[in-house]
Amino acid sequence: MGFALESPVGTLVLRAQHEAIVEIGFGGNFPAGKREGRAEPLLREAVQQLSAYFAGKLKEFDLPLAPEGSAFQRRLWRALCQIPFGETRSYGELAGLLQSAPRAIGGACGRNPIAIVIPCHRVLGKGFALTGYSGGEGLRTKKFLLALEGAWPPASSAAA
Repeated sequence: MGFALESPVGTLVLRAQHEAIVEIGFGGNFPAGKREGRAEPLLREAVQQLSAYFAGKLKEFDLPLAPEGSAFQRRLWRALCQIPFGETRSYGELAGLLQSAPRAIGGACGRNPIAIVIPCHRVLGKGFALTGYSGGEGLRTKKFLLALEGAWPPASSAAA
């Protein structure tokens, strides 16, 4: 099942399978508001939560997620979900947490199939550098999402 939602960062395509969200991606093959099949309650709930997030009324998503990826990618995506609204982590911090390399973290972030809800936009480069975002309009979209959450510009970068 799928649904397209028009958002401040462009059209988001939501897909659910087996009672869980499997994709929230940018762009899509069908017009905003169009559905594949019937609009199931889970997709309606996801649209409501995303709309509340963009309106500044939701800080934490509560949706069943089932992203498809390698064991390492799924571990990273679970770690990303632990980064609180309005906070960021560096690729290096996450690499240390997962005993990996920053480049591997970046690669797994770039393969995140559930944008925004799995908040890969909250990952910054060394020294709070705004780097790497494969969704929407790239860094412009990442900066918008971080600003929406009050995390851009980073407070610590102004003190540096």
